[in-house]
Amino acid sequence: MNAKRLRARFEAFTLVEAMLAVAILSLVVTAIYATWTAILRASKVGLEAAAQAQRSRMALQTLETAITSAQMSVLNAEYYGFIAQSGEDALLSFVAHLPPAFPRSGRFGDLAVRRLVFRVESGPENDRMLTLRQHPLVRELDEDEQNHPLILARGVRALQMAFWDMRTGDWTEEWLLTNQLPTLVRLTLRMNAPGGATSHQERTITRVVAIPSRGLPPPLQRPQVGAPGPANAPTPSLGPGQPPVIPAPTPVVPVPSPGTP
Repeated sequence: MNAKRLRARFEAFTLVEAMLAVAILSLVVTAIYATWTAILRASKVGLEAAAQAQRSRMALQTLETAITSAQMSVLNAEYYGFIAQSGEDALLSFVAHLPPAFPRSGRFGDLAVRRLVFRVESGPENDRMLTLRQHPLVRELDEDEQNHPLILARGVRALQMAFWDMRTGDWTEEWLLTNQLPTLVRLTLRMNAPGGATSHQERTITRVVAIPSRGLPPPLQRPQVGAPGPANAPTPSLGPGQPPVIPAPTPVVPVPSPGTP
């Protein structure tokens, strides 16, 4: 009886029991690894989506700031042309009076009137990106700006543009009046959804921008010399010791509004 008890005390797990324990442990480790991988993948996709949303927002904000600052000169229309091409190889070029906070304004100093060139072009690893190049109106595009443009957004599929035509009262996808500024511009930025360029889904952002500026007419740019008016009125001659003659201001007659007795 004592021999049986001693033999039972030193008995270990069988080979089947050990293999079963190892299999259970492998399943637990695999489940933990799969859960951790899914968490990392979801975190990566979320970070990419947030970064893409921020880049697209900044890209459209830069476009909106530039378009609202657009200018046009009628006398020098060949230097102020508004050129637009929509689609996958979009191109948008115009002259604007830019604020000091505009990107890369520090490179140009006080030359606030610059030509902007927005373009959708190919980048590294077959990536499509929205770029911005700019140069002062009195200078050409330098080599550094040409080879190293400002990248506004990556993963761009297309930049669709539509322009409000005052004659037809409808949107048009082509702007052929290069010597005029459109009243409204509708921008649609199409970008790859998080997950790569092979994804069939895309992210679309649309914004309508109004251009407050209009072409400056030639009479305001080149005023006529000697035209009649108060500016060319003869100056009264003063005798010795006479005080200067200050003309009396012209009285302003208030115009009553409709319905005023």
